[in-house]
Amino acid sequence: MGKEKKQHQHHQSEDGKHGGGMGMRGVTRPMAEQEMRQHNKKMNQHEGQQGEGHGMKMSDDMRRQMLHMHHMQTLWVYWAIIILGVWMVMSPLTFSYTIGTVAPSGGREVWLSLGQRISFMKWSDMLSGLGLIFFGWRSLTPNRPVSVWIACFIGIWLSMAPLVFWSPTAVAYLNDTLVGALVIALAILIAGMPNMIMYMKMGSEVPAGWSYNPSSWPQRWIMIVLAFVGWMASRYLGAFQLGYIDHAWDPFFGNSTRQVLNSDMSHSWPVSDAALGSLAYTFEFLMGFMGGTSRWRTMPWMVFFFGILVVPLGLVSIFLVIAQPLSVGAWCTFCLITAVIMLPMIPIEMDEVIAMGQHMVQRKRKGDSLWKVFWKGGEPVEQNSDERSPEVMEFPQEPGKVFLASIWGMSFPWTLTVSAILGIWLMFAPAVFGVGIETRAADINHLGGSLIVVVAVICMGEVLRLGRYLNVLLGLAVAIWPWFVADSNLALNISGAVAGLLVAALSVPRGAKTETYGLWDKYVK
Repeated sequence: MGKEKKQHQHHQSEDGKHGGGMGMRGVTRPMAEQEMRQHNKKMNQHEGQQGEGHGMKMSDDMRRQMLHMHHMQTLWVYWAIIILGVWMVMSPLTFSYTIGTVAPSGGREVWLSLGQRISFMKWSDMLSGLGLIFFGWRSLTPNRPVSVWIACFIGIWLSMAPLVFWSPTAVAYLNDTLVGALVIALAILIAGMPNMIMYMKMGSEVPAGWSYNPSSWPQRWIMIVLAFVGWMASRYLGAFQLGYIDHAWDPFFGNSTRQVLNSDMSHSWPVSDAALGSLAYTFEFLMGFMGGTSRWRTMPWMVFFFGILVVPLGLVSIFLVIAQPLSVGAWCTFCLITAVIMLPMIPIEMDEVIAMGQHMVQRKRKGDSLWKVFWKGGEPVEQNSDERSPEVMEFPQEPGKVFLASIWGMSFPWTLTVSAILGIWLMFAPAVFGVGIETRAADINHLGGSLIVVVAVICMGEVLRLGRYLNVLLGLAVAIWPWFVADSNLALNISGAVAGLLVAALSVPRGAKTETYGLWDKYVK
């Protein structure tokens, strides 16, 4: 038995490293994987590994057979969706949405009256539950991807409904957000993308010309962890804005968190901005699990939308936090935590987005339809396997090895590191030199220092290294602008001038480049 177990573990390891996708997607499905391996072995014996895509072709009949076997193994997923549908139908009848109602914090006016908030949440939950029952039942039959996707979108709606309707009770918010996340996970994570077996292209894991795989599990592991921490922090702040807790604790800035969360800037949003951040982190956390280790090639659409969540929306979140001392005159510790979490996620994710873009460019050059490649993936340009990335399961034994693999693509030149430190100094310099937080000079130092830190950290991602030249402009602005405002002092001006000029000078050298990036190499300069 011990020998057989070791052999089984060995085969699983080999499949994980060399299978390149389908075996790493969704729940374990040994029958389908065994058929796939046997088919590929036979094809390899006859055709070898030469050329594009050879040895990885599967007939439509084999794909249908694999789909049927996979569906048999994942029937429990669709029964679970049906059960969650029944749960949602019964929730408003079991847990009264009229007892323990609360008003949003700070006397915020919302677009619905209390009665409407209660009614809309009840009907939303009951209709969503009926939808899960119906489409979960339809999904019990194989080859119904539309029903599975509709169930997934119902889960997305359940995650959003408490924000849109300003859920009047904490139990409704908690119930909807947890069930919504479970439905999304069941529909497209645990069982895998609906019907992907029918069109997935087997093959390479590492993008052509790259020295590592940006979709490997270590690269995604760190994103998942960061998203979870950000989700918890945002959820706490959202609970205060929605009125579920009376006090927002802050370990450093006292009552400032309440000022920020109830500020005019926060109240200008139609929904709770903190709860909206929690929703974004929920999607980022779940999307970190989506797809296999070749998803840059097999699921370009998912990498694209994941990139939108992380990069542009992440930048907006960071800039809103940066604007707090300027518009509100106060800081919020948990808001800063969410910004600090989001900042490294941008360079860590951008390499996967660029690998996806490179693949689409290469497939376009070979005459493929970009629309088709975007939604269904493309054939590999070359055959390879990821021999370099460690397994995430090695983390308890070798945490350093797995962590280093999770930040491949980032390097930390001393020039950018010092620039980030100088940016932090600029943020605190007004307080050190006794310049009030509400003065124009303090605003220049706070804004300039924050942006310098953001640019420096993002450009530690080698694929974004070219962006460091933005700090040349920011450094010069911080060095010159304070001299033209009346509410500064000589010490702060000299400090800003020295720090700004140093940042500008340090932003010229490229710094170390530790990896290769295929077609993108020419832009790492």
